[in-house]
Amino acid sequence: MPLHAPVFAGNEKKYVLDTIESTFVSSVGAYVDKAENMIKQITGAKYAVATVNGTSALHIALILAETSENCEVITQPVSFVATCNAIRYTGATPVFVDVDADTMGMSPESLAAFLKENAFVENGQCFNVKTKKRIAACVPMHSFGFPCRIVEIKKICADYHIELIEDSAESLGSKVGDVHTGMFGRMGVLSFNGNKIVTSGGGGMIITDDEVLAKRAKHITTTAKVPHSWEYKHDEIGYNYRMPNINAALICAQLEQLAVFLQGKRLLANEYEQFFSASEIDFVVERENTVANYWLNTIVLPSKADRDNFLEYSNANNVMTRPIWQLMTQLEMYRENQRTDIPNARYLQDHVVNIPSSFRPWTVA
Repeated sequence: MPLHAPVFAGNEKKYVLDTIESTFVSSVGAYVDKAENMIKQITGAKYAVATVNGTSALHIALILAETSENCEVITQPVSFVATCNAIRYTGATPVFVDVDADTMGMSPESLAAFLKENAFVENGQCFNVKTKKRIAACVPMHSFGFPCRIVEIKKICADYHIELIEDSAESLGSKVGDVHTGMFGRMGVLSFNGNKIVTSGGGGMIITDDEVLAKRAKHITTTAKVPHSWEYKHDEIGYNYRMPNINAALICAQLEQLAVFLQGKRLLANEYEQFFSASEIDFVVERENTVANYWLNTIVLPSKADRDNFLEYSNANNVMTRPIWQLMTQLEMYRENQRTDIPNARYLQDHVVNIPSSFRPWTVA
């Protein structure tokens, strides 16, 4: 039993075949525009820019936030490594604050404590007292599709003049109140990797309400090529990050089914919640006033030994389960980076397991 398998039950074959017959399989094609428009409708964003994957979307968002060498970006230790890697692509240094135990996403309390002790604002910019580097951005992640306390984080970032960029790679369909994740900062990023709630094999998206940022994002993700009928002119360093049309065709078909996917995953989460309610194992549920997409269903075991036994037994019986990622602060390339105390992150690493979370079409009428 896989952890999260894709389901192709709609127009995937039809749309992909259409791109092949049209010969427009690269980054120029109608499905790229259609995918961007569909994401705008789903998230409420005024603008959406398709990219080859979520990592490239975050890389570009950080560039647009003027993140560069001699800058720092605050993020969380509970994360897939791509988040920190994208920060390093810009030359900036990741700084780590703790997460909340219930959301597994960035803790506003830890963020505020770090900034109170280590930051000062001068001429509308935030600087680290110890390193003297500019704190250019803050990148919280909505872990496994559970919205973090993004409203509180947004206020703290505004108070300290820090750009907020949401890593919403895992949270398509998740909301705080009526607002989709990714829409609290100036930019958010989504991922359509093979294991996400909807997939195009690879693919990502930058979402924003800022027209200037959106136009520049599209420009520099298209190698910064100046439009011309035949000349090749590029006016700045650009990136070959545009989503191919053949991938966009796949994501369009998947997005048409998003509401059904979300319904089915919620039904599965409800079954898990009822099952684990009679045990010592805690099943992670959405907080009040939030909607989680339940991308990966998550349990918290009583001890590390229990976690290890659960992982060993389930995988030995062909049920794919996985621990939370190794903390970013333990990876060789980030272990010397500045951080707060991270007791919640350490606890989660020793106790959290993701369990099979695939959408099951037969459960939805």
